Amino acid sequence: MADLTGAIWRKSQRSGNGGNCVEVADNLLAREGLVFVRDSKNPDAAGLAFTAAEWDAFVGGVRDGEFDL
Repeated sequence: MADLTGAIWRKSQRSGNGGNCVEVADNLLAREGLVFVRDSKNPDAAGLAFTAAEWDAFVGGVRDGEFDL
């Protein structure tokens, strides 16, 4: 796992106060082409790592409504 010391985590501006949020850190490791995601309620737990291409595909799917119920 990469050293995430100094990572700047951000949460979506659309996140509510329901506690079902994730945080994303992509600024620190851009040189490695990785995006890290963690549970905002449990920041010390293991997170997930995605390649920049995987993350871009996911974000594009969200924007296009692929995951709308």
